[in-house]
Amino acid sequence: MLTLHNPLHRLHQGRHEMFRGHLVPCHETVQRLDHVLAELQRRALGVLRTPTLDEAALDAALAQIHHPRYLQFIAHAWDEWVALAPENAASDALPSVWPAPGMRRDVLPESFAARMGLFSYDAGTPLTAGSWQAARAGAACAIEAASAVATGAVRGAFALSRPPGHHAGTDFFGGYCFLNNAALAAQALRDGGCARVAVLDVDYHHGNGTQAIFYERADVLTVSIHGDPLTEYPFFLGHADERGAGAGLGFNLNLPLPRGTGFAGWRGALRTGLESIREFGADALVVALGVDTFEGDPISGFRLRTADYAQVGRDIAGAALPTVFVFEGGYAVAEVGLNTVNVLEAFDAA
Repeated sequence: MLTLHNPLHRLHQGRHEMFRGHLVPCHETVQRLDHVLAELQRRALGVLRTPTLDEAALDAALAQIHHPRYLQFIAHAWDEWVALAPENAASDALPSVWPAPGMRRDVLPESFAARMGLFSYDAGTPLTAGSWQAARAGAACAIEAASAVATGAVRGAFALSRPPGHHAGTDFFGGYCFLNNAALAAQALRDGGCARVAVLDVDYHHGNGTQAIFYERADVLTVSIHGDPLTEYPFFLGHADERGAGAGLGFNLNLPLPRGTGFAGWRGALRTGLESIREFGADALVVALGVDTFEGDPISGFRLRTADYAQVGRDIAGAALPTVFVFEGGYAVAEVGLNTVNVLEAFDAA
C-alpha cells in the first residue's frame, strides 16, 4: 500500500463550527490524521511519502473538477477576510448568508460575506489561515495516489489528508470540505487511461459533492452508503431515487440506511454497492474512506465496531480492482487510526 501523506494538513485548524445555533469546538481536528499516521507507522504498512506534483499540473487537475471563480475565491478568501478588519486574523471565517432558490447565482457579488455564502452551503466549515494550502496539498495527495494506481505501479494507494473532500462540489464548500479529493482521484484515473471509474463512498454522511460533480456523466459511477438524509446531514441530497441525469442516468446509486444500523445491515448495502460496480464494468475504484460509521463516533449513528473494518477491507479487495482510498470522516479520534488502518491492512493482505 502506497500512502501519500499531506504534510501541510496542520495549517488548517478550525477553532469553531456552528451547530444548532451555537459555536462549538470543531470535530474535524489535526488529531484525526495524526492517529492514522501513527497507526500506519506502528504497523509498518507499505510505503509512506509526500506528494511531489508540480504546481502547474495541480492547477490543471483542480480546474477539471472545480469552477475557476470558486478556486479563485478559496485561494484568496483568508486574505480578504483579514483585510476587512485586522482583528479577523484571530478568528475563523464562517458564512452567514446564502442565496435561496430563485435568487441569482450567476452574478458575483463584491461583498466578501455574500461570496462566502454563494460558495458554501453550511456554517459548520470554518475557513482558516491555512485552509487553502492544506486543501491544495491534500488534492495533490489524491491525484498522485490515483496516478500511481493508473500506471500499475501499485495495486492500492491511500491519500491521507485533511480537510476531507467528499462534500465539496464544483463551486461550493461545506461539511468540512473545500476540494473534492475523491472526484479529483477519479478524474486522474480517467486521465490515466481507465475508461470507467467507480467511486464508492462509505462515509456515514452522503457524498453530496461527489454525486453532484458526476451526476450527468456515464464514465464515473458513484455509489454511496450513508445515513438516511431524512434525518442525517447533509439532508438535501442522498435519497435512493437520485439515479443520475442526462448521460449519467443510471450511474448514481444511493443506499441510505437508518440511524442505528449495525454491521450486518451495513455490509448488505456494501455487497449491493460492490455488485453495481461489478455490473458497471469499472476499470478502477476510488473509495471515499470515512470511518464515522464507528459505533462510538460523536456525530454519526451507525454501529460498526473496530473489528468490522478489516472485513470491509476484504470485501473491497474482493472487487479485484486497482483502488485509491481517500481519507474522509471519522471523529471518534482515539479509534480513527485503528479503524482506518484495519481497512487498508486487510485490503492489502487479501
